[in-house]
Amino acid sequence: MSARAKAYAGVVPAPERMSYFLGALGQGMMYAVMSSYISDFYLNVLGLGAMFVFWLMLLARLWDAVNDPLMGVVMDRAQPRGGKMRPYLRWLPLPIALLTALLFYKPGIPAGSPWLMAYAAATYVLWGMAYTVGDIPFWSIPNAMTPKAHERGMILSLGRTVNGVGSAVPMVLVSVLGPVLARRVADNGRVDELKFLLAGLVCAGVGFLFFFQASFRLRERVPLPKAEKTARGQGALARVLRCKPLMLTVLMGILSGGRYIFQAGAAHMARYVFYSGDLEALYAMPPAEQTRALQSSFTLVSTVLMAAMGAGMFVTMLIVPALIGKFSYKQLLVSSCLVGGAAGVVMYFVGYGNFYAVIPCLLLCSVPLGVINVVAYAMVGDSLDYMEWKTGQRANGLGLACQSFVTKLGNALATAGIVLAYPLVHLTVGDQGGSLLSVAREQLPSVRQGMFTVMTLVPAVSLLVCAVPMLFYDLTGEKKERVTRELAERRAGGKKAFL
Repeated sequence: MSARAKAYAGVVPAPERMSYFLGALGQGMMYAVMSSYISDFYLNVLGLGAMFVFWLMLLARLWDAVNDPLMGVVMDRAQPRGGKMRPYLRWLPLPIALLTALLFYKPGIPAGSPWLMAYAAATYVLWGMAYTVGDIPFWSIPNAMTPKAHERGMILSLGRTVNGVGSAVPMVLVSVLGPVLARRVADNGRVDELKFLLAGLVCAGVGFLFFFQASFRLRERVPLPKAEKTARGQGALARVLRCKPLMLTVLMGILSGGRYIFQAGAAHMARYVFYSGDLEALYAMPPAEQTRALQSSFTLVSTVLMAAMGAGMFVTMLIVPALIGKFSYKQLLVSSCLVGGAAGVVMYFVGYGNFYAVIPCLLLCSVPLGVINVVAYAMVGDSLDYMEWKTGQRANGLGLACQSFVTKLGNALATAGIVLAYPLVHLTVGDQGGSLLSVAREQLPSVRQGMFTVMTLVPAVSLLVCAVPMLFYDLTGEKKERVTRELAERRAGGKKAFL
């Protein structure tokens, strides 16, 4: 075997890698059903006020600003039986699954009641806390599965790809359930209620099984440095803040948070901006036929939007692992974000009146989503290698907590931004039963244009701006190889290194 072949030979057996990928699939299902549909469910099924939903999501993410790093510190310091990360993967999937199902359950409480708001707030905040405790160890464990940076990067990149595939499952479920239920239920609001509940239950059940099984097969092979007591100002948080490549990665993630508007906004666009049929004919229909027509339009529009995003994102995620050996993470990120941002600007000028003409633009806008999903966690792993190489300490949990927080912050801000757009553009929500289309002819062009602007320009600007920190990211090429080589030699006690 050649020296290069030995360098890239893996130490993680195929069944273990497959177990990790299945765990990523299940986790992606539970996260995506929440992130894609919770704002739509709150506004148009539970009938919660837009400002209440906005503040709930914003304040919950502020709590995550404390919760995520705290979990990272706990994981770094704790030494539970069975490994530093595996025990969390055994105990957390079930609470996450149960809370996922409860998120989309409509209790028998009148709309507008403080108790309904309390129920939504409690389930949403508890879901976020439980997800944090399971999420950070899951994406941290590849750092302990293999000492080889290339293998770790491939596991993380393929894991993020499979995670993205899992995120498509709730989109397919909601698209299929709407028309199927509309054939049996005449009330439009009831159809919405049932389709979200069933999607939540399926994603929770299947997602739990896939996520849970990972705890039995994954192994922690790399002896990570134990957290030591340090002088004031020299602790884990200080090391994280001084780790330049990690902070640049985090800043990139925060600035790119607007990209989540593409995914979170699709359902709102399908409700209030686009209608696939004849509006005049729609309002002449009997109620049962109108329900079927509205559900069919919602399904068609949201499916086309999601398919375009999925094609751009998933194809990119499949291609990126093959490109990693030829291009640096920095090159992939900067180039894809420039392409995606430019496509978003073009989509804005194409306009909401040309539905099918915006699809190619949306596909290109989704390319950086796939790149960021794949390489961001691998960049965090490289940054933690750099920290350990430079300081002798590795804030593994806290470092991954930063990325977890960035992901949830971006998603929540994007969702909250869409919710805030409702009162800002004077969009009137339909009846409290959850009308699928608040009479389009009653929505002023300025309202529809306002929602479309949120969907296009905000994420476009976000993608363009997030490329700037990457211009200063220098953990590439020879420098990255040196860090990896010397760190491996140090771990091997001066003997021949892994790489």
